[in-house]
Amino acid sequence: MTKFLAPKGVSEYFPPRSELFEIVRDRLISPAKRAGYSLIELPVFEDTALFERGVGESTDVVSKEMYTFEDRGGRSITLRPEGTAGAMRSVIENNLDKGQLPVKIFYSGPFFRAERPQAGRYRQFYQVGIEAIGYGDPEIDAEVIWIADSGFKSLSLSKYELQITSLGDEASRASHRVELINFLKKLPLDEESSRRAKVNPLRLFDDKRPEVIEAMQDAPLLINYLNKDSTDHFEKVKKILSQLGISFTINPKMVRGLDYYTGTTFEFIHPMLGSQSGIGGGGRYDGLMSQLGGSDLSGIGFGIGVDRVLMACEAENSIADLVKAMDLFVVPIDEIAKEFSTKLVKDLRELGFACDLAYGNRGLKGGMKAADKSGATFALVVGDDEIKSNSGNLKNMSTGENISSTLTPSALATFLANFVRDL
Repeated sequence: MTKFLAPKGVSEYFPPRSELFEIVRDRLISPAKRAGYSLIELPVFEDTALFERGVGESTDVVSKEMYTFEDRGGRSITLRPEGTAGAMRSVIENNLDKGQLPVKIFYSGPFFRAERPQAGRYRQFYQVGIEAIGYGDPEIDAEVIWIADSGFKSLSLSKYELQITSLGDEASRASHRVELINFLKKLPLDEESSRRAKVNPLRLFDDKRPEVIEAMQDAPLLINYLNKDSTDHFEKVKKILSQLGISFTINPKMVRGLDYYTGTTFEFIHPMLGSQSGIGGGGRYDGLMSQLGGSDLSGIGFGIGVDRVLMACEAENSIADLVKAMDLFVVPIDEIAKEFSTKLVKDLRELGFACDLAYGNRGLKGGMKAADKSGATFALVVGDDEIKSNSGNLKNMSTGENISSTLTPSALATFLANFVRDL
């Protein structure tokens, strides 16, 4: 019989590593919730034209990496390669941009790019993203960066680096574009690079080929062409980040892989991940909403790769202790004890404790092996004697110590709660 395998290049999570994935995802989301961001649940496929217009035809994402297909109605559909374009479409369609501003939303889930699979680069990958739409304040730029930084710190990560720059406003980019195009005319660009340069010359700063990196070494940098408004905005962002205790370095060659970025742009790098060192980033995208048919509102957001952040946590060994152990594993040794234990475990679960019991006819020895494999903090053997006396011994699975307790849900709950408080 054929054995089916997951598609190549898919990041798939199953126990016990899935527990670490869940911790990373939830802790990245938590700071956004505390900052007033609300969940938006988006479809995983959209009209292809949304990404072509919103992400940019000059990007590798659109030109090379999208999973695009024709549905039964003859419509061109694409699996979402990133989150911002879909979020903007939803905000516009549901008139959120006409209500209370700023619109502050977060999302998480799988995204898709047809890339060559390698460590940290997948065809199906997971992201947490946020968007803040409606105001162009430098304080909001700093807030968005703080949310990402706070999520990393909550995972005890310490070796990452924040790189920031400004891609300026429209006037600044127009001034720089003239000089950059004049510079590029002197370079022996291949056909593909020439095509990309005509659409968006900034794309060449994002080219990873050594020969292109070398050729762009002396290219004029956009950060040196910022007008007063863009310079003042960026200076305020840097000042606020310093006040928030967030360290950063300026990377004037950063453009990131999407065409919609303007103004404040940033990326978090983790040096222990090799060539796929980016763990998340984002920036301001003034003009994107109006380009997609909505209000002419400012916006800023980020996308954080859950897969790569998990890899960074594993590289730093920062979250193994965050996995919550099962509180109690019950080992019933006969049929009557099974009935008693099933009710006991149900009551304790409803009181908020993580509990399980040994299923099947394992006997005492097999049941204790199951308790050990479960990782539970305590094990409780239940038989006729324990039921008749309404008491039993809780075995601390780490120390081997036995502690006597009444076998009522309230008594066991009090003991387990006090034990956790005493840790």
